[in-house]
Amino acid sequence: QVHLVESGGGLVQAGGSLTLSCAASGSIFSLNHMGWYRQAPGSQRELVALITSAGSTNYADSVKGRFTISRDNAKNTVYLQMNSLKPEDTAVYYCNLEHWGTNDNYWGQGTQVTVSS
Repeated sequence: QVHLVESGGGLVQAGGSLTLSCAASGSIFSLNHMGWYRQAPGSQRELVALITSAGSTNYADSVKGRFTISRDNAKNTVYLQMNSLKPEDTAVYYCNLEHWGTNDNYWGQGTQVTVSS
């Protein structure tokens, strides 16, 4: 059974930085594509960043140059380093796992990021 646990959210001033972590269990982590999504109040959940099992990355235009996704397969963990944060980055951030064998998607419980102006 796949289980994802996010951590690292919080309150930060505009221009600050945060690092989110997502620890995964229940699957062969290194084979899975991993991603971060976010959902602001009244908005749909949107893609922030993806990292494939091979380490290729993709970012939403709104975060390019500010956010970095990475993974540590030895720790079964994916990270999202967020720099130069803006108030519009305020949202609940969710970790996503696309299972290598079934292509099923799994979600963490979410972690709140609030950026004050």
